[in-house]
Amino acid sequence: MQAQPLFKKRFLQSLSEHQSKLLLAEWGIPCCKEELAKTRKQAIDAALRIGLPVAMKACSPTLPHKTQLNALRLDLKTEDEITKAYDQLSNMGIENLEGILVQEMVQGNRELVLGMVRDPQFGAAIMLGLGGVMTEVFEDIAFRAAPFDQTEALDMVDQLSCAKMLGPFRGQESASLNSIANCLVGLGELGLARPEIREIDINPVKIDTRGNLVAVDALVVLEEKLHA
Repeated sequence: MQAQPLFKKRFLQSLSEHQSKLLLAEWGIPCCKEELAKTRKQAIDAALRIGLPVAMKACSPTLPHKTQLNALRLDLKTEDEITKAYDQLSNMGIENLEGILVQEMVQGNRELVLGMVRDPQFGAAIMLGLGGVMTEVFEDIAFRAAPFDQTEALDMVDQLSCAKMLGPFRGQESASLNSIANCLVGLGELGLARPEIREIDINPVKIDTRGNLVAVDALVVLEEKLHA
């Protein structure tokens, strides 16, 4: 059965962070706990369910880079802080605002970036590298054209100069290499199944203190021309 396009409206060029993560989770990418709030009470209730402290972000398909616009708040510990953050983020005048994302604060000092770009020659090319702000600084990145299996995905991990960082690190457990490989294979399968996706950027993917992978931020960019 042929996969149906994610959206049929031509003006929508990307998915919001929340929509992106919902899609990625369907393909085996572990994402942080989060809820989309549309009122102050929903934000407070979500934070209490997730567990304090939390992060909060404005959520819109037209807002790919929240840090540059100061559209996020971190380490919120009280209901007053959550209410203040909700009001600030809601009143920024952001177009197509879906709501305010309430997210867990994932603990861990190591970060990766995973992604997909659609290359005219090779098709869905999957990327793995050092994440966070270090992605552009060190350019420690490996690419592989999909489809590929877990063995090839593990080879991508070995290509990274920062591979040693994935072992025991400052009292934190080793990252699960099989989980990294599964995510890479899943991204490849997603890229092949959804030709309307032009690019996927998952950055950062945190490695928590137990060695688990958790996608903290994500963006799915769509091709300009979509078919109904």
